[in-house]
Amino acid sequence: MPRTLVVTNDFPTRQGGIEAFVSALCDRFPAGEVVVYTASMPGDDEYDAALPYPVVRDRSSMLLPTRRVRRDVVAAFREHGCDRVLFGASAPLGLLAPALREAGAERVVAITHGHEVWWARVPVMRSLLRRIGDSVDVLTYISGWCRDQIARGLSPAGRAHQQRLAPGVDSARFYPGCGGDEVRAKLGLEGAPVVVCAARLVARKGQDQLVAAWPAVLEKVPGAHLVVVGDGPHRAALDKQVAALGLTSAVTFTGPVPWAQIPPYFDAADVFAMPSRTRMLGLEPEGLGIVFLEAASCEKPVVVGRSGGAPDAVDDGVTGYVVDPRSPAEIAERVVELLTDRDKAREMGRLGRERAQRDWQWDDIAARCREYLEA
Repeated sequence: MPRTLVVTNDFPTRQGGIEAFVSALCDRFPAGEVVVYTASMPGDDEYDAALPYPVVRDRSSMLLPTRRVRRDVVAAFREHGCDRVLFGASAPLGLLAPALREAGAERVVAITHGHEVWWARVPVMRSLLRRIGDSVDVLTYISGWCRDQIARGLSPAGRAHQQRLAPGVDSARFYPGCGGDEVRAKLGLEGAPVVVCAARLVARKGQDQLVAAWPAVLEKVPGAHLVVVGDGPHRAALDKQVAALGLTSAVTFTGPVPWAQIPPYFDAADVFAMPSRTRMLGLEPEGLGIVFLEAASCEKPVVVGRSGGAPDAVDDGVTGYVVDPRSPAEIAERVVELLTDRDKAREMGRLGRERAQRDWQWDDIAARCREYLEA
């Protein structure tokens, strides 16, 4: 029986897009065919005990391809009888591929997300990414835009290894009616027009642009409420911005929400909006955006920032809109349109769920990953 060692720094209990991606894949492998090697983090003992497959926790909270980590990863590969390797994020842990080949790995697959784009653009990192691309059998990409950007840092052989493996959504968890009424009641928003943004609070995700757009939204849709789900280093700046604009009664910050409790927050929205923008001279784009797919699966129209591969997550004008993420006026215009034209919003939401069910289901994506591993 084939057995895959998943080597990843990004795994629960930490929360984030890559963590969700990797755990969703692992959960869909037959339990006897997967072992995870990952970092230590708070609450990991309790979390791991509930999983049907073994998890080996490195003593470090940040997994890097050091000599010691290489030795311990190879030891886990051998101890658990693995013959395949899946890197949850190709850079930098994909640099361990040659050592695992030597240990007997018959097939090596490395997943790329969005951060490998800047690896492809920075000379020193580009040379490391090139080594990773040459040493694996498959180097995946999450969007066409990411594929093309990452390809710039690869050799011809590395480019030949590129295959699509986009994130997905579990439409049995994210569906219309999965708890939105309860969330609205808890927040005191019954009957209010509600826009939800769920993401880590960092500048790239564009929560500040939504806040900047909100006075214009309120002018056309009195009583409209913005719910910002998540936490992060940008929270203090957002609090100050909301206070300065006099929006304290129109914006709610939920703080961190456990992953298991996230679907009802999407369901509570009339519109989901996250106007992500590319930052740091093009080195920090949005790779795709799982949250757009999760919102669409709940039959919500989405407003997506034009950044990196994010537009792949929406059929522009059909399931939502792509906007200039640096234009609060354009963001407000599209939000107002969807809050006031409820028939259009409902139809976009319906088509979004159909698209999510057809093209973006985790079961299909996990099956494709296992094909790449020849499992």
